[in-house]
Amino acid sequence: MQNIDLSGRSAIVTGAGSGLGRAEALGLAALGASVVVNDVGPAGEAVAREIETSGGRAVAVLGDVSDWSLGERLVEAAVMNFGSLDIVVNNAGITRDTMLFNMTEKQWDDVIAVHLKGHASVSRAAAVHWRSASKAIGGPVYGRVINTASEAFLLGGAGQANYAAAKAGIVALTLSTARGLSRYGVTANAICPRARTEMTAAVFGEGTERDGLDIMAPERVATCVSFLAAPAAEKVNGQVFIVYGDMVALMAPPVVQEKFVAANGSFSVAELAEQVVPYIEDLPEGQSYAATSINALDTTGAIAGGQ
Repeated sequence: MQNIDLSGRSAIVTGAGSGLGRAEALGLAALGASVVVNDVGPAGEAVAREIETSGGRAVAVLGDVSDWSLGERLVEAAVMNFGSLDIVVNNAGITRDTMLFNMTEKQWDDVIAVHLKGHASVSRAAAVHWRSASKAIGGPVYGRVINTASEAFLLGGAGQANYAAAKAGIVALTLSTARGLSRYGVTANAICPRARTEMTAAVFGEGTERDGLDIMAPERVATCVSFLAAPAAEKVNGQVFIVYGDMVALMAPPVVQEKFVAANGSFSVAELAEQVVPYIEDLPEGQSYAATSINALDTTGAIAGGQ
């Protein structure tokens, strides 16, 4: 039997006032974790009360994750209230969708700030804490980072240049975190979720139920997050999962499709064109780096999209 007990552990969940973050906070609490509930508004306090009413332990820390100092405040809240920090779930996010030629600097900056900088600020503060704690005990600590990417980084949605770029950055941040912190006992993984939330209200069609639960319910994604936070997932590190409905898909790393070599040690423009152009022309129509094969995973009947 795999160990999924989180009793005595504490977690930070950002953007936990509603939707996916709320479901993640409640899911971790149900397994015994104490939770620092972060949100920009009073909804975070309501979720903290909900956890406490159910017999769990929680504290709300309100603030915008794009404020670099908030990461330190969240870590301090976990340690001061619960005695440790064990789990970080970076979930907070916004959308400002528009075509690239219509995008303003503010639309770009706002999305990058909340998603990518927000993930980095909390992860960095947690990394400082875990490194110090590991050195103090002379060995590994218990640390889990679960980051929220999106299929948008794999597909490059035409109207989501800011969002897709932020999510691609989050995956790179996840891999760097996994490599840099593994020596201290910390794992880092990313999920690409689909869930019916306020942020995706216009994305998905009418809900259908399986096993009495909306096929796009955020609780389905929260189950995967709880697993990645659990002791059972100690060997799961540096991975990317697509999560929604009744399935979880583990992504493979990118592979080299073709290698082009200069005949005399250095390409001329003409030689490179002679090698690359015919090869590209022979590819299936529309094939690019975009991972369009992931669309075949969807059996939910909902409109395609991601958080």
